[in-house]
Amino acid sequence: MATDTEANTYDLILIGGGSSSENVADRAARAGLRTVIVESALVGGECSYWACMPSKALIRSGTALSAARRVGGAAEAVAGSVDVAATLRRRDTIVHDWSDDSQVNWLESAGIQLIRGHGRLSGVRKVTVTADDGTTRVLTARHAVVVSTGSAALLPDIPGLADAHPWTSREATSARIMPASLAILGGGVVGVEIATAYAALGTTVTIVSRGPLLRTQEPFAGEMVTEALRADGVTVLAGTTATRVDRSSTGDVELTLDDGSTLSASELLVATGRTPRTTDVGLDAVGLTPGGWLSVDDTMLVQGDSPALAGGWLYATGDVNHRALLTHQGKYQARAAGDVIAARAAGTPIDDAPWGAHVATADHAAVPQVTFSDPEVASVGLTQAAAEQAGYRIHVLDYDLSWLGGATVLAEGYTGRVRAIVDLDREVFLGVTFVGQDVGELLHSATIAVVGEVPIGRLWHAVPSFPTLSEVWLRLLEEYGRPGDADS
Repeated sequence: MATDTEANTYDLILIGGGSSSENVADRAARAGLRTVIVESALVGGECSYWACMPSKALIRSGTALSAARRVGGAAEAVAGSVDVAATLRRRDTIVHDWSDDSQVNWLESAGIQLIRGHGRLSGVRKVTVTADDGTTRVLTARHAVVVSTGSAALLPDIPGLADAHPWTSREATSARIMPASLAILGGGVVGVEIATAYAALGTTVTIVSRGPLLRTQEPFAGEMVTEALRADGVTVLAGTTATRVDRSSTGDVELTLDDGSTLSASELLVATGRTPRTTDVGLDAVGLTPGGWLSVDDTMLVQGDSPALAGGWLYATGDVNHRALLTHQGKYQARAAGDVIAARAAGTPIDDAPWGAHVATADHAAVPQVTFSDPEVASVGLTQAAAEQAGYRIHVLDYDLSWLGGATVLAEGYTGRVRAIVDLDREVFLGVTFVGQDVGELLHSATIAVVGEVPIGRLWHAVPSFPTLSEVWLRLLEEYGRPGDADS
């Protein structure tokens, strides 16, 4: 029979049970490490229940209907608007009615142990778990501890905001009843996606954004999305800030704007950024500052000058390290970290580890992202502004997607655009941005071109099928010319 010490000792302990944590655990368990995840809420984390999956479920009904209305023959067969109740039922099915039974079953099948409770670092390779009943249990890691606690919505310091009890993305994606009206603070991805979903579901939506929508993307992306949202009845107040927020006696939220005007809505969604969930995970016990982002190297090893970090045992994956706050990037980091932890535990050089262990370098300049607006925005790599700032000698290719035969077949009056950034010295793509219906499905081809640094001369032999949107690659090559042409 195992002693208490043996029962509470693991090769790897993970604090947080979201998608990045699951992927670290899977890689480590496959390598034979005794692995445990500590989670106080739902296994699967934010993406499964309150972010990626439910938000896309809410968006899809409206974009599918909109797409049908752009096709002759289908448009004539479409009557009515989006069925709100049916959309919410589908959302509930996709999030398994906020039950993590299937995720827990997967952990068991993968040989990963789950301990329910709140995990906190309590020393070097030590994690204290507090259960719901207040009992505690101290776990010890032989090799590594991973913090994968994610991020939460950031509430800006606006007078009255906290007292008005605004929504965050959690409330917006899990709502049981659509409000008559919704004000959204923030013009980033979350604000745009929720606006897209709620407008199609019959809510009157107003976006209040300090700058242009999707301002980290190519400028035309935000401009096209803004135009489309306004066409769908969304009010977009770009270049506007809220100076005060109040909840009225009738229950509505009232915003005072910087031009002195006021805005009233049934609910207010705050989508102005994220903050790390590190306030209560025991960072102070190992010489780190609670509430801050965790700085890591490309193996996800936490960096810092605290003596407690000596020996390289503390890792951080996913949002909490602030490298790329996207589920797929968190999983990518996790696969790297899991392989590295297993390799270091076995005393194996990282490059010789099982499954070809690698470091997470794509977080720096090759991050793919889709904004599920209507039209979609899909991008990877550098924008024109970012490439110029980095000092590359570039050539910019722009093309109207509506000129493609595939676009003509896909929708009548298709609206779309692509911009590709070419490094003239190496003649490879540095970044690509698409805007248009269904362009998210084009993104991985661009990601391969950017990450693989595929020479433009070689891409001429990757023949796109006709008539599809993928034909845009041929058009971009024709626009650029044969290798060396653009530099002449």
